[in-house]
Amino acid sequence: MATTAFTVREVPEDVARRIKVRAAEAGQSLQTYLLGVITREASVPTNAELAERMKRQASVDLSEVDVPGFLEAERERR
Repeated sequence: MATTAFTVREVPEDVARRIKVRAAEAGQSLQTYLLGVITREASVPTNAELAERMKRQASVDLSEVDVPGFLEAERERR
């Protein structure tokens, strides 16, 4: 599997310090900890992705008014 390297510039010192502490508390290197954070974030579907999935699975047509209620129901189901 191909990988990509990221560089994040201009991270405020207080944010960097908190992330380093969290990595240490988890017993992980900063790189391993941040990879976990990015991986979890990428695995959570966006509202648009959830709405599209629900549209495909719905037995009735959804209007824009219906989508927020369906999104909430999907979140509660998880």
